[in-house]
Amino acid sequence: IAEADKAKPASKSGREDLTNLPFVTIDPSDARDHDDACYAHADPDPKNKGGHIIWVAIADVAHYIRNGSALDREARKRGNSSYFPDRVVPMLPDRLSGDLCSLHEGVPRGCVAVRMQIDAKGNKISHRFERGLMRSAASLSYEQVQSAMDGTPDNKCAPLLGDVIRPLYAAYEALKLARAARQPLALDLPERKIILSDDGKVSSVSFRDRFDAHKLIEEFMVLANVAAAETLIEKRTPQLFRVHEEPAPEKLESLRETAQASGLTLAKGQVLQTRHLNRLLSDAADSDFAELINMSTLRSMTQAYYSPQNFGHFGLALKSYAHFTSPIRRYSDLIVHRALVSAHGWGED
Repeated sequence: IAEADKAKPASKSGREDLTNLPFVTIDPSDARDHDDACYAHADPDPKNKGGHIIWVAIADVAHYIRNGSALDREARKRGNSSYFPDRVVPMLPDRLSGDLCSLHEGVPRGCVAVRMQIDAKGNKISHRFERGLMRSAASLSYEQVQSAMDGTPDNKCAPLLGDVIRPLYAAYEALKLARAARQPLALDLPERKIILSDDGKVSSVSFRDRFDAHKLIEEFMVLANVAAAETLIEKRTPQLFRVHEEPAPEKLESLRETAQASGLTLAKGQVLQTRHLNRLLSDAADSDFAELINMSTLRSMTQAYYSPQNFGHFGLALKSYAHFTSPIRRYSDLIVHRALVSAHGWGED
């Protein structure tokens, strides 16, 4: 805490000035920290008709958490921030997680940003990383952004609708095409929100609404994570991959039996791909067995883990995947940030 309290805001020194780009953060309405921001616009390159440029900027946590420091030792011990219905036990002190490493509206903040060029079908053509200084144009909630796109922008979103919000959705529409072609696992498992009473008892459990605004941010973050993994592979820099291996044969057999008992089929005798599971989930979608099949499919999956070896990500149907987008709450992402700093020669941190 003493180290965190002494920390000062990142300066422009050795950074690209990205403060003219109208980045926005989009988070739950009750979020206390904002560690990722995005911005998109149509690609002006005539050779990439219908393409887009997507920027994702992530708080530069590596600038503050130096290897071997007291902050680093404590963050490594905690491993992640831990979230509970009524509180969070953060990986980093609030001076960092809620302030200097939070991309607050209108305040200059150090970041590691990736500029990604995609074509009209959402395929990534190129990307490059920058260590920059950015200034968020607005801190928005998912509900605000979705309402703006649905035709009822509030006072904060109205001025951003044309130049900031609509271009984000246009880029997302292209990414949806690439996602449909890739066929990542399409589980339908609604997020539940637990409401606690004043004395700490569960008073209700409700479903959280899930909007295109949520999916847009997810797709942008997935693309940024892929870009980080690919850059570090290309630069031959050690990194931690997020690995998700295909299901074990016995788990698959159990899922096949559940499907059969529900009057559905999961094809046998072929190399399993996520599209085969998606077909099963789609067949179950409007039946009484939808929740059973979704839960059984989830239970048949292996647990994702971190590894210095790249075994791909089965669930996302990706060859290379690394967690880059949340160094404020995952130590693994901080390792990826440090690898990017070292691979680009941006400094000694």
